Amino acid sequence: MFCIVNTLLRWTLTFVPQYLLQVIVQNGCGSLFSSLATVLCDPGEAFLIATPFYGGITHSVFLYGNVKLVYAHLDSQVSGTSIRPFQLTMDKLKKALQDAQSEGVKVKALIILNPQNPLGDIYSLSELTEYLEFAKRYELHVIVDEIYMLSVFDDSASFHSVLEMDRLPDPQRTHVMWGISKDFAVSGIRFGTLYTENQDVANAIGSLCYFHGVCGPVQYKIAQLLQDRDWINQVYLRANHDRLKAAHTFVTDELKTLGVPFLNRNAGFFVWIDFRKYLKRRTFEEEMLLWRRFLDNKILLSCGKAFECNEPGWFRIIFADKTHRLQLGMQRVREVLEQREQELLNEETDQSCQSDSEGKADSTDEVIFVSHHQQPVSTSGCNLGDLIGLLQQQMRSSDWLQKNTVEQFAQEKPEVYDVFNKLVGKQ
Repeated sequence: MFCIVNTLLRWTLTFVPQYLLQVIVQNGCGSLFSSLATVLCDPGEAFLIATPFYGGITHSVFLYGNVKLVYAHLDSQVSGTSIRPFQLTMDKLKKALQDAQSEGVKVKALIILNPQNPLGDIYSLSELTEYLEFAKRYELHVIVDEIYMLSVFDDSASFHSVLEMDRLPDPQRTHVMWGISKDFAVSGIRFGTLYTENQDVANAIGSLCYFHGVCGPVQYKIAQLLQDRDWINQVYLRANHDRLKAAHTFVTDELKTLGVPFLNRNAGFFVWIDFRKYLKRRTFEEEMLLWRRFLDNKILLSCGKAFECNEPGWFRIIFADKTHRLQLGMQRVREVLEQREQELLNEETDQSCQSDSEGKADSTDEVIFVSHHQQPVSTSGCNLGDLIGLLQQQMRSSDWLQKNTVEQFAQEKPEVYDVFNKLVGKQ
């Protein structure tokens, strides 16, 4: 056990006095969440967590602790004090905490996922300090889940554990988790660690190891693995990061080709994708229909509702797979989206034909352009609504405006430019 603890701490610490070390091992981080919920809370009390988040935590904390989760909803829209989509800010944490208190819910701890699942965000030391100071101010425990600690695959991004801080704001209420299943791609081997300086918490969690223990042979094998630091650092992590980066690049390049927005992050095995434009209406019912469409075409994605995202239309895709499987998967994604896009276009065209005010565009269509791969569009035999629909179909698969000017466009395709002028009301 000491070998496991010593190896783990070397990844995050330069030196920790031995009398401070309180590390508990259980069969997975899910078990640790269950144990912490039971130890830190009375039934009916709550943990505070930012959404979207890995939904399995909900079941873990409720399992036999009957602990609720209070949500600090993050938004894709950059506003207020945020500078990036889905940013966790003090204002959002404070609002969620105050709302819970006004409803009579007692919040006992804050959960931080770093790197974040499903967003892929990596929190800086300054951000982590803010979160821990917030928790200290309101006398909350902090549970920091660092299970993707070694899965930051781009050199431009740096991961910092809270254990790297010179001083924890509230060391007796700070508890850090890590598991082997993600970083070493062995999800079937249940092994999670909890670091805490709180002796009472350590003793209480330790007493639950009877129900969540790790058998001796598994502990031995993991100890042997983690002791080989040269192989881990020089061979395994380098190869794993290269493969993750290549897979991430392939999937995100495909998304760019499709014109699908996404969060471009450098940690974890997933991409958070914006499929909102493929929903007929911005509802979770429509999101579920799109999810079902993917599933019917043999693509298993995770919809935003599973992560308690408050904006319908966001999905998580896992890219940690072999290239030929990613190629097949993205081909199926493309087919589903093209089918859905055509359906929406047909509905828009039908509505346009039935409209008394011909030529009015949907307010969500900000720009219309034609792919440079297409021949000039003839206006004979089609009305303005049909032409607009065709242009809308072409716009999502082109980077034309990024490479050309409006003046050049008007000279090369005057008939299309005239349609554009009528659309935006500029004569």
